[in-house]
Amino acid sequence: MTHLPWDLQLLNTCAALLLLLSFAMLSQRRIVTLVDLLAIQGGLLAVATLLLAWRTGQPHLYLSALLTVALKVAFLPWLLHRLIHRLEVYWDTEPLLNISGTLLAGVVIVVFAFGLAQPITQLANTTMRSAIGIAIAVVLLAFLMMITRRKAMSQVIGFLSMENGLFFGAMSATYGMPMVIELGVALDVLVAVLVLGVFFFQIREQFDSLDLHHLESLKESE
Repeated sequence: MTHLPWDLQLLNTCAALLLLLSFAMLSQRRIVTLVDLLAIQGGLLAVATLLLAWRTGQPHLYLSALLTVALKVAFLPWLLHRLIHRLEVYWDTEPLLNISGTLLAGVVIVVFAFGLAQPITQLANTTMRSAIGIAIAVVLLAFLMMITRRKAMSQVIGFLSMENGLFFGAMSATYGMPMVIELGVALDVLVAVLVLGVFFFQIREQFDSLDLHHLESLKESE
């Protein structure tokens, strides 16, 4: 990687760190730490967007970086921390897979993601096309976290991590989406988290827990 310009080396480093953070989130059971890892992931996205904006000279990427810092580094982690303390949900229960099994499945997913990204990489003409495989891997690892966790809060964090992977993939393949689309996606994510926050309180009132297996006990009234 020594023959690459310094900014591309930093972009590839950010991509590798995003992948490592996804594995760290898979192995983490403390929900507060999951939120902190999500905020770090957002910070890496902002740094990568700034580097790409400097390299390409596209002004809308600077706005994207600012929006990423405001929403994914500051506001959403603050909101999730408030929900965690209000609901007193600090640890996830035993997942469907143990930690070693989940990490092993994550390695298989990464191999599959890089194979899936091979034809997409050949079609892309951006300087970050090598990071498309990592973006797909981040999305699939976030999906794995969502389907193996029982706590609703952990699944929402997985959803937000998936959105981070999609954002990074769009930036890698096309130098980012148009600003109007990015604002729309950001608003959708914000509204989704706020609605899910209300949903959490409703589950807590009904079951005194955010473990989603309690929803299986619901029966249709005859």
